[in-house]
Amino acid sequence: MDLLIMGAGMGIVGGLLPSPLYMISLTQVALGRWLRAIFVIIVPPLVVDGVLLLVTFFFFRLIPLSITHYVAYGGGVVLICFAIYSLWESRRKTHQEMAGSATLTYASLSVATLTEVAAPGTWVYWLTIAGPILAEGRQHGYWHVVPFFVGGAVGFYGAGVFSVWLMAWGAGLHKSFKQYLFLAANILLLIMGISYLLRAFLGH
Repeated sequence: MDLLIMGAGMGIVGGLLPSPLYMISLTQVALGRWLRAIFVIIVPPLVVDGVLLLVTFFFFRLIPLSITHYVAYGGGVVLICFAIYSLWESRRKTHQEMAGSATLTYASLSVATLTEVAAPGTWVYWLTIAGPILAEGRQHGYWHVVPFFVGGAVGFYGAGVFSVWLMAWGAGLHKSFKQYLFLAANILLLIMGISYLLRAFLGH
């Protein structure tokens, strides 16, 4: 149950944080093209996550389990630092910067997807968070860690669709709505980072 909750929490954080793909999706929502908007939110990240899951799975089958425990410590610390840094930087962003959007073209979708792949947060998640969880599966059986990834997928894609709807709805009410959503996501990220670090410390 703790893995399900943690996976869902991590997924919700990722789904709430604005990204280039979300900005493209928002443009489609404004044009009334909800199917395209949902496609942009779900399909490119699903392809990226599938590839990175395989890479992480095989990578953590090769390294000793003793090392993965320390990697988990690093993951918790990085999450906390990233949340604090994001909260600090969000104070400098203007409402216009937080409300930026983009059009849907093959080029823009490709660039936004590559941005997701290249983002430090993507690699932090897969190598220092999901990786040690996969290593637990190697030790206790992979069915043991399935709830983490199921919770993460449901949390991420559910929160993604919901956050785009919220941003589209809230943008008409208050220009700083996205900024508040970004703030909430980073506070949740800080909480998840602390809980993940405690889990690594307790040796679960």
